[in-house]
Amino acid sequence: MKKSTVRMLSAAIAVATIPAAASSVMAADKAPVVIPPPPAGKGQIVFYRTGTIMGAAMGCAVNENGQKISSLGAGRYFILVTEPGRHEYTVKSEAKDVLALQVEADETQYAMCKIKMGIMAGRPDLRPSTEADFVKSSTDRLVDADDMGPGPGALRPEEVAAAVAAMKAKG
Repeated sequence: MKKSTVRMLSAAIAVATIPAAASSVMAADKAPVVIPPPPAGKGQIVFYRTGTIMGAAMGCAVNENGQKISSLGAGRYFILVTEPGRHEYTVKSEAKDVLALQVEADETQYAMCKIKMGIMAGRPDLRPSTEADFVKSSTDRLVDADDMGPGPGALRPEEVAAAVAAMKAKG
């Protein structure tokens, strides 16, 4: 009786892992994310979070001047259009992290939020990144509009779609 229970559990585990393997293959086959250029005279930052298991249930809320811009769930990104100049972005849970960026006109920068091990909860770590690291991360889902805060500049999903369509129409 015990052997049959062990076999049934083993079979259930094997079957349960098939969809996960299939979805990671499908994710690799998805079309690459297209990041439109910033509006003339503005800069932009693509904030993203990889889909890693560490801190998967925890969001990474990006703030500027005490206002929430957007939360990043695992495997999500958002695009923030902003004025050129120095900006400070913060994330916090049991600890606070600050990222200062010098944004230039007509440039796209990248910033990654990673959840590190904390004492009571994960600690968000916000750091500069690169387009190559963003592409390697396979982060391919925009944040949902309801995850965005009142802070200005974060493009809503429909705004990103319109900007990509306009970019493609220009050729």
